[in-house]
Amino acid sequence: MVHALREAHRVLRPDGALIDLRPEPEHRRIGLGEGRSWRLVGVTRESLDMDHAADRAVVQVLRAGLFSRGTRARFLVEREMDAMEDFVAWLTDCGQRRMLATHRWLIRRLRRALAARAARIVARGPVRLQLLRKLG
Repeated sequence: MVHALREAHRVLRPDGALIDLRPEPEHRRIGLGEGRSWRLVGVTRESLDMDHAADRAVVQVLRAGLFSRGTRARFLVEREMDAMEDFVAWLTDCGQRRMLATHRWLIRRLRRALAARAARIVARGPVRLQLLRKLG
């Protein structure tokens, strides 16, 4: 990711800015329901190594003086899904090759919870937004 950030610095105009928007390195909470009637079913256990590597890359380009850090925000994002097939597709698309295989326990638990209560499946997790201003 350091290479990508250096390339972004190269192509940005002198007063340019880069928006870094990505999930926080935290496990997603999976539940049923909506709003305040949401009930936790389980928490994902994916590897966060790539997320931590991305954090280190941003720190590295800040220390190198390529960017200055501007506005920062953190907010909760909810991904709502109508059916188990949607959840399995989301889990598969999370970018982790082993995510589906290592989360069969969560799929089973969610199927049992859905059998007891028809509701929307919700994946909750924080997202980070930070503005990086080009220097030099």
